[in-house]
Amino acid sequence: MTEEKREKSKKYPGVYWRKNPENGEKTYYIRYRLGGRGSKEIEEPVGKSTSAMTEAKASQARAARMTGQTLPNTERRTQEKAAQEAITGRWTVQKIWDEYDDAHKDRACAKPDASYANRLLPELGEKTPSEIVTLDLERLRRNLAKTKSPRTRKTLSAQTQKHVLALLKRMLRWAADMGHIDPPVHLKFRMPTVDNEKTEFMTEDQLSAYLKALDEESNQHCAAFFRIALLTGIRRTALLNVMWSDVDLENGFLTLRGATAKNEKTQTIPLSPGAVEVLKGIVRPNSPYIWPGQNGGAREDMRRMGRRLRDKAGLPADFRPVHGLRHHFASHLASSGASLYEVGTLLTHGDLSVTKRYAHLSDQALRRAASLADDMVKVKKKATVSKINAEK
Repeated sequence: MTEEKREKSKKYPGVYWRKNPENGEKTYYIRYRLGGRGSKEIEEPVGKSTSAMTEAKASQARAARMTGQTLPNTERRTQEKAAQEAITGRWTVQKIWDEYDDAHKDRACAKPDASYANRLLPELGEKTPSEIVTLDLERLRRNLAKTKSPRTRKTLSAQTQKHVLALLKRMLRWAADMGHIDPPVHLKFRMPTVDNEKTEFMTEDQLSAYLKALDEESNQHCAAFFRIALLTGIRRTALLNVMWSDVDLENGFLTLRGATAKNEKTQTIPLSPGAVEVLKGIVRPNSPYIWPGQNGGAREDMRRMGRRLRDKAGLPADFRPVHGLRHHFASHLASSGASLYEVGTLLTHGDLSVTKRYAHLSDQALRRAASLADDMVKVKKKATVSKINAEK
């Protein structure tokens, strides 16, 4: 939309207006100084013609500003915001986290979010978003990189650092959407670089040892969790939250609800015959969840059994107990000839570019398929040799 330049009022000093050529609407501006000739000139809009603003009213507003009867727009907004905060309380990062956590108490990532918040709140908890600057975020990121995990005694991974900053970004966006704060457009989030190209893949001997370890587990109900993880590649949190109502054993489909999915989208994936048989063999507990926790709700983790299975099968110490099975599932499919689109769809990747880490495995399958063409030449060569031998 094009606008004409500002016109100066011929009758009232310090009053200007600009006319919208499309609808004829005028926007009125005033210019004035509060501290004499040497002070900074203030310019601000005072209203539109469609709201009954006129040159005369704009001049009256200018006089009221200069005599201190009314405040400049910026000071007035600051006072209004302070008054609102006095009534509702300051929306600090701590308060935003408390309200955000309570509003999303049923989310699947509540427990890891609480862990990330514990890394975030000591540094920024008492500040409001308007008091935070980008340098604070950089300082937080540097401190996270130097922090050691109390469990592993190792510095936090780049992925964990990214999760902490992503939580803050998510909280502020929610608070702005709810109208609690102004959108923090002044903040620039620079996320740590994460190497996502690592894939975990078991050799035939390792897979055989892993399946043997599963068979030897005393708790076969929980062992079924790892069998399904291996046969479907479903993420740990999503799989722990699967209910019996999400499973269609007759037609062989499983629905991953958006409330527990990483991309927050409900998706349905097909189940292999082997996965269907595993699920059919599970004795249904008195809970809507397939793998319920002690209170009948969704179980939080299977880490203890996952580590035991990994160690018993002789897998590397850095093989992730559940996510490693997801990688093995995808790697097996890609190396067996499945397209990257098919692999990404089964893994419920929101962005199929994430699936590119398996491209080299897919290429190997294509090369094996292409090598089958050599059989044609081998057949012809064999027939030629047989003919020569017959002639001799």
